[in-house]
Formats: sequence, structure tokens, C-alpha cells
Amino acid sequence: MPDVSWPAVAVGAVAAFLIGFVYYGVVGVPGGDRGEAPARPVWLLPIVELARNLVLAAVVVAVAAAADVSSAGGGLLLGLVLWVGLPLVLWTGAIFHEGVPPRTALVHGGDWLLKLVAIGLVAGLLG
Repeated sequence: MPDVSWPAVAVGAVAAFLIGFVYYGVVGVPGGDRGEAPARPVWLLPIVELARNLVLAAVVVAVAAAADVSSAGGGLLLGLVLWVGLPLVLWTGAIFHEGVPPRTALVHGGDWLLKLVAIGLVAGLLG
């Protein structure tokens, strides 16, 4: 296991959390294609999202450490490559095979792009 920078994980997780909050506040959440969402307490949303972003940041920072990424440019490139290899491939498959509306894929794919690039940048600078 590579030597992971926990400050980079923390900063990346908070950055991703804030990016998601602002992004969906501006772009909006696609509706009508998710079915009926289960009822959840409102206070649970930030806890779950922060935990998800913490896991994402830990993975990206660990990959950056393993790949010896140690610059802003390298971190940005890592985030972009991870986005192409994972969310982009998954969302295009969901559109093609499952009929997910393209707008839904575009909105969520944009969120993932911003988060992965931001965490990659943090990992390149602080990792």
C-alpha cells in the first residue's frame, strides 16, 4: 500500500463535498428517471455524502501515491484519466444498455469529472 497523505484525503473529501453541493445547486438534480426515492431523514444526506467523498478521496490519493504523482498537472491528468476510465465508461453503458436518459448521465458525469479532477489536483499538490 502506498504512503497515503491523510491531509490530502481530508482536503480532497471536503473539496468534493463542496463541489457536489454547489454543482447540484446550480445544475439541479435530474428528476423523473430514478423511480420513487426512499424516505430518508434530511440530516443523513450530508453524512452519507461526506463519507462517500472521503472514500473517493482516499482512493484517488492512494492511486496518485502509487503512481508517484507529485505535481498539479499530474494530479489534474490523473483525475481526467480516472474519469474517462470509470464514470464516463459506466454512464455511457448505462445510457446504451439501461436506457438512462442522457441528461441524467451528463449531469452526474459532470459532477464526477469536477470531483475527480479536484481530488487529483489536491493529491498532486499535497500528496
